[in-house]
Amino acid sequence: MALILSLAAIFTAATLPASHRSPSTTRAKVDLVELNHFLDDHGREVFRQVVFYDWSRRNRQFEVRAWRLIKDPSQLPRRQFGGDGYLIRWQDKSNTREVIAGAMRETWSQQDPERVNRKLLPESQRRPLWSQD
Repeated sequence: MALILSLAAIFTAATLPASHRSPSTTRAKVDLVELNHFLDDHGREVFRQVVFYDWSRRNRQFEVRAWRLIKDPSQLPRRQFGGDGYLIRWQDKSNTREVIAGAMRETWSQQDPERVNRKLLPESQRRPLWSQD
């Protein structure tokens, strides 16, 4: 089993573009990532986004930390080997960003979940996903 996992890790590293193996990788961890498909009035997808949430014990609700439009299928959440949740990875200028989420949900809606969540927690009160670069 360990050999299979090692081979999988080697294969994954070998198949990732060099930009994804950058030494300047910034990582964050969240409780939940939502893959949201925003639909128009005819049920056609307008855009896809990932919304990053943490659970607030104090307020007993999921609160948005950040969101990002999906511009390429490589940015979609991927289940991690070993049950470590879901990985979302993208390039941000010369920096690779990675977010690990403990859980994932996928939704199709005509309301933007990030905007809806602003009513519960204004953007100015959100905990940032990244320290200020």
